[in-house]
Amino acid sequence: MHIRLGTRQSQLALWQANHVSSLLEQEGHSVELVKITTSGDVSTTPLGASGGIGVFTKEIQRALLDKTCDLAVHSLKDLPTELVPGLVLASVPDREDAADAFLSVNYSSLLDLPEGAKIGTGSPRRKAQLLRLRPDLEVMDIRGNVDTRIRKLDTTEYDAIILACAGLHRLQLSNRVTHRFSFDEMLPAVGQAALGLETREEDEELRNALMKLDHLSTHLAVVIERTLLRVMRAGCLAPLAAHSVFDGETVRLTARVFSMDYSEMIEQYWSWPATRASNIEQAALLGTEAARDLCELGADELIHGEEETEESSDDS
Repeated sequence: MHIRLGTRQSQLALWQANHVSSLLEQEGHSVELVKITTSGDVSTTPLGASGGIGVFTKEIQRALLDKTCDLAVHSLKDLPTELVPGLVLASVPDREDAADAFLSVNYSSLLDLPEGAKIGTGSPRRKAQLLRLRPDLEVMDIRGNVDTRIRKLDTTEYDAIILACAGLHRLQLSNRVTHRFSFDEMLPAVGQAALGLETREEDEELRNALMKLDHLSTHLAVVIERTLLRVMRAGCLAPLAAHSVFDGETVRLTARVFSMDYSEMIEQYWSWPATRASNIEQAALLGTEAARDLCELGADELIHGEEETEESSDDS
């Protein structure tokens, strides 16, 4: 089968596209990359003010629908939880390291930063957790792809920056990680480090081909996380963090929700028998159950009414 794969043109997006292309070619398919520029790529304004949810995905999804391409590879934390009619999340390969990373030229960890140090991140989720650990820091917005952000760090515009471990590993930049945050220190974004392979619902042959790349426990885990986010009606820039993992015969979920001024936090843990999440529909039910638990604790009041906007792109 010949597959046209739509991709953004950043280093990381191209790595992801080429990675999936290689996997498909190993299955005997031929793959052609279709390079697409999204509104998120050309905007220089902060993400919360640059057009809202889907700024890194809408154009690629439109190309799928008009059959300019057949397949899209998304960083799942960029993909809106409300799927587009006619499109389907057909496959989720094995997840990379979902943790966040601290990068600095002069300091070995967050605790080593001097009072008032400037730390760069485009994510309110990260900002909320940073300020809970170090309320004295000056957390500054940062835009750009992974290499752009590292260049800004190296030119001393920031004392430190926060990026996702996954993107650094994929670009062979793991040597730039000064400290890997534990999940206790910083819980990741919904879908962080996972790739989502999206195609047209009607394209049964391609959907079947993509299923061979699916990593079921990763797929089920991100369905739990993404359903939680969707039911909470929280946009990707709302300060909400969640991570789900299958651990033997158990599936676990941790979530944190912050007020928009970062002064309040609700944290909750769940543990279920893995048999309760043996398929996509069951995993979605667990995500819904968790969201309702959080709402009962008042989490919806912390984020209610916030506009749905996008977390940092490029798994950065």
